[in-house]
Amino acid sequence: MGRRERKKMLSRQAILDAAVVVFSKKGFREASIADIMNGADLGTGTFYNYFQSKEELLVHLLGRLVADVNKAVEELRKDGRPACELLSVACMLTAKFLDENRYVLPLFLAAADHSGMPEDAEERKKVPTPGFKPLYERILREGQEAGEVRDDVPAELITEMFHSIYQATAFSKLSISFQENVAMKMRLLLDGIKKQTK
Repeated sequence: MGRRERKKMLSRQAILDAAVVVFSKKGFREASIADIMNGADLGTGTFYNYFQSKEELLVHLLGRLVADVNKAVEELRKDGRPACELLSVACMLTAKFLDENRYVLPLFLAAADHSGMPEDAEERKKVPTPGFKPLYERILREGQEAGEVRDDVPAELITEMFHSIYQATAFSKLSISFQENVAMKMRLLLDGIKKQTK
């Protein structure tokens, strides 16, 4: 890697690291691109060499989580673990990340809200989303094919139900922790989707 490429890589990493700090302190909405670039010790205009918007930057940060969850799931998949265990690990890793990085929660929840999405399917594909749903859907489809997960309900619908756990927890008034709340809801959902043996 040449000097110029190394400098670009370091600048991009500085922006990502600064964004985590600024989003954590101010929240996503209140944080400005200038705040992020001040934290990265770079000029504000430099931001647009790497990202088009704060939303794109946040999606990139979420991409790290998706990669981490995918890695953990792949390790378990190699050991031949059942789909429900894979879903449990994916769900709780996601809950831990969202709990520790509350600024991510609005984007995560917005990914399920199609009301603000363009009507045209091709335009909708251009809108960045965190990428969690394909991971859950893949695990569910594999579980259905292996006879571990009910196949009388589409995998897409069950995926939406997993996604809605986080939304329900975000608005919960119960006096239990975010992660504990997610875990309880997840166990109920897993019990409902397991294929019953006769």
